[in-house]
Amino acid sequence: MKTFSRHFSLAVLLGSMALAAPLAAHAEEFKAGFVNTDRLFREANAAKAAQSKLEQEFAKREKELMDMGNTLKSASEKFERDAPTMAESQRQTRQRQLVDQDREFQRKRREFQEDLSARKNEELAQVLERANKVVKQVAEQEKYDVILQEAVYINPKHDITDKVLKALNAAAK
Repeated sequence: MKTFSRHFSLAVLLGSMALAAPLAAHAEEFKAGFVNTDRLFREANAAKAAQSKLEQEFAKREKELMDMGNTLKSASEKFERDAPTMAESQRQTRQRQLVDQDREFQRKRREFQEDLSARKNEELAQVLERANKVVKQVAEQEKYDVILQEAVYINPKHDITDKVLKALNAAAK
């Protein structure tokens, strides 16, 4: 009986090894890669150019907002200093003016942020579109089965971000 059990165990072991060999061969054929899109947005020349373009486009409005904020701050400080010596009606009028100025400042700042955010999204979408084309080219050239852009964990050996950055920057020239 022991001999039968030993032969049976050996047969099961050999059978499972025979099944595992093709699976291991298939596992080695599967090629996966990872691209860190945050790095692409920070380091790609196209992303840097888009950031520079946005800064130039919004610099004037940002300066106007800063000037408006400084003016409002100065007027508010002056009001705080002068309020004790002002007549009640004059103080109320000045206080309403400051509230109106602050409301206008907040509105303009909100519009600025919304416009900047919308334009930033447009520019980043263009960068991402170009990057995705480059990722696809790299994947086809190097025969990747899958390229991930988000993952909880990636072994650094699968990170192809540097290859994509290099190709993206070369394509932009």
